[in-house]
Amino acid sequence: MYMIESKGGAITCMLLALLFLGTWPAIMTLTERRGRLPQHTYLDYTLTNLLAAVIIALTLGQMGPSRPNFSTQLSQDNWQSVMFAVAGGIVLSLGNLATQYAWAFVGLSVTEVITASITVVIGTTLNYFLDDRINRAEVLFPGVACFLIAVCLGSAVHKSNAADNKSKLQDFESLETTSSFQKETDLENNGLAKGKAKEGTAAFLIELEKQRAIKVFGKSTVIGLAITFFAGICFSLFSPAFNLATNDQWHTLKHGVPKLNVYTAFFYFSISAFVVALILNIRFLYWPILGLPKSSFKAYLNDWNGRGWSFLAGFLCGFGNGLQFMGGQAAGYAAADAVQALPLVSTFWGILLFGEYRRSSRRTYTLLISMLFMFIVAVTVLMASSGHRK
Repeated sequence: MYMIESKGGAITCMLLALLFLGTWPAIMTLTERRGRLPQHTYLDYTLTNLLAAVIIALTLGQMGPSRPNFSTQLSQDNWQSVMFAVAGGIVLSLGNLATQYAWAFVGLSVTEVITASITVVIGTTLNYFLDDRINRAEVLFPGVACFLIAVCLGSAVHKSNAADNKSKLQDFESLETTSSFQKETDLENNGLAKGKAKEGTAAFLIELEKQRAIKVFGKSTVIGLAITFFAGICFSLFSPAFNLATNDQWHTLKHGVPKLNVYTAFFYFSISAFVVALILNIRFLYWPILGLPKSSFKAYLNDWNGRGWSFLAGFLCGFGNGLQFMGGQAAGYAAADAVQALPLVSTFWGILLFGEYRRSSRRTYTLLISMLFMFIVAVTVLMASSGHRK
């Protein structure tokens, strides 16, 4: 099997993982905003997410002289470590499923900020002690503090942006009381008369609400924040569980049984994530949540609108997780949590693809820039804390 042995190789894996893990949520959000049911999208996503793990296991897990390789470990008596990998896959799947609904309520950028920050604050601390402190604490924990500050700023960004949108909608409704000429002029300025509303306007928000799958107008943002925090707790546990699966810190394996390599653990991890996602999303087809319309397995199979994007999202997430674990096994899983700076990437896509924060207030822009700055500092500091597993 192929092993990452240098700090430079580990950091390269982390940077690639950061790009992939920051991009796939934007793709999933894109399909929801175009009206595709999240149940359909997630079923497609989970298929290619598992396929990515299989590809990694059958290639990197088999090549090279290092032993035991992936296929050898499938028949070994290592079920104790397998259970940790399975547990990690379950909580990751629950977290990913929750974020799919949270994106609709609080936006792509804020969801990623809050979940990533919770993951780092809890997960990185756990990984630091599980890895026998191979990462430099005097560098690592200031990076964790930056993430903690970022989550506070993220909440402030959401609150400020929500107030901006509310103000836009109230101004739009007030057009009903204006003169006919003034009303027509304002509608043209908002873009309705031309058939396509300008990003950031009240008309744009109304058009988006009409075409998206998850309706959010009139619903409390507390629901979205509650879902987001639940997802963050789930995300904070999957990496420590994977760490235990590959390094057996609690000495659960029998004497002489090799530890799971990262590829075998990732395979079991992805299978459990796939099974949980399959069961829950098939249930949500027939008994949907959050006011979504009912669907069926037949309707899902016939829904090809956005299927290619959903498949791409699954591949990106699968390869991103695999790269994160490869880097973590080499340089410490605490340092690998630097990939949780994925809001840097997600915010870029949110602004570019979805017009998030267009025509927002100066206060919102100031908070947004401050939040992104804290993530840049955090990812730099966490990667600088990288150690070397002996």
